[in-house]
Amino acid sequence: MPDTADLPPLSALTLAALRERFGERLSTATAVCLQHGRDESPFDPQPPQAVLFCADEADVLAAVALAQHHGLPLIPFGAGSSLEGHLLAVQGGLSLDLNGMNRILRIDPEDLTATVQPGVSREQLNEALRHAGLFFPIDPGANATIGGMCATRASGTNAVRYGTMRENVLGLRVVVADAAQGSRAVRTGTRARKSSAGYDLTRLFVGSEGTLGVITEITLKLHPLPEAVSAAVAHFPSVDAAVRTAIALIQMGLPIARCELLDPHAIRAVKRHDGLNLREAPMLLMEFHGSPAGVREQAETVQALAAEHGGSDFDWASTPEARRRLWTARHRAYHAALQSRPGCRAITTDSCVPVSRLAACIEAAIADVEASGLPYFIVGHVGDGNFHLGYLIDPASAAERDTAEALNARLVARALAAEGSCTGEHGIGLHKQGFLLDEIGPESVALMRAIKQALDPRGLFNPGKIFAAAG
Repeated sequence: MPDTADLPPLSALTLAALRERFGERLSTATAVCLQHGRDESPFDPQPPQAVLFCADEADVLAAVALAQHHGLPLIPFGAGSSLEGHLLAVQGGLSLDLNGMNRILRIDPEDLTATVQPGVSREQLNEALRHAGLFFPIDPGANATIGGMCATRASGTNAVRYGTMRENVLGLRVVVADAAQGSRAVRTGTRARKSSAGYDLTRLFVGSEGTLGVITEITLKLHPLPEAVSAAVAHFPSVDAAVRTAIALIQMGLPIARCELLDPHAIRAVKRHDGLNLREAPMLLMEFHGSPAGVREQAETVQALAAEHGGSDFDWASTPEARRRLWTARHRAYHAALQSRPGCRAITTDSCVPVSRLAACIEAAIADVEASGLPYFIVGHVGDGNFHLGYLIDPASAAERDTAEALNARLVARALAAEGSCTGEHGIGLHKQGFLLDEIGPESVALMRAIKQALDPRGLFNPGKIFAAAG
């Protein structure tokens, strides 16, 4: 991987052209560049050579045109919360900070749609929707931007009922470029709930990690706020018992909205971080949406099923304040775990398997990490077979890093053997490029490369991500 410290500075001609168009919104300050060259991945920072704070689509069009003319790499930047090195400027270049493009352009309650700019955060959108009795359900935990969530095909805690970004994005505007036509904005999709008009370009760009173009507008599918919401926790004698309960819930077809696993290490961390009174035993944190009678019936069924697997301490959180406290703690589990070993970094797995294989995969992963002696924690969206095992390493220890990466490789190999995926929601970025080849094979990777070459022949959109440059 190139060291951006060894890259030549931007040419005077390129800098002059950028400054002439963007003025003070272009920054080459070291602190600003460093901020835009790090994310939540285990990689060391790799800053861009300049940062542009975009105000609108016209800025993106102009930046892409200048980048094409000067051969300048472009890296779209949102909240900076990605976990796989998506934001690192491995070839230097220009970071396009899209946080200033944060307008909610349109809300159509009758059609259950909203159109937003990429810098709108999910919390900002849901606050605007609350008064219309609607919400956008995709919840990856971090207050990510909608543009970033599109780029990584995010999902999170609600995916078991509402799906991922793939199912909830109806259309996009994307700035693309090539030598023949220069930079231009293209539209994909409509506000209609379905279409069979040609290739599905919307889903080509959702999950493309900024490697094919820059998303400047998103039309989203919305959902009515449920009439009743209730959350519950249940503790289990083992992680295996908790996971098997989750599997049974899904196989019954119960329309549970969220079903999250926390292992004792994660619970210990959030107890210390958030002051919650939780037993340090494997726990399922669940949420039910629907009518008051439907929610009550779902919860009674779950309570009985949990008891069959040794579940106990079934506790309700029916008030908004109690639910918010529980889910805030769940969302903070990653950072709480980091604080449990000061100065550490986390190498976080993201495998997703058919739900029937989930218990065996998690059990084997726990046996591996326990034998290694590395500290760790587990959280998981077990309702859809997606789990995260975080290895807490000393970043100065090459041995610990190597051990964690070896454990991760074994975990992914096990997931692929179970007909699963190396990544349920975090994407490929820099970290999982070898796993992508293992998962889909050289022919499919070659097809992806051909799409990249067709849409980005100079390789300037977020270079080095998803698959390494062909050698």
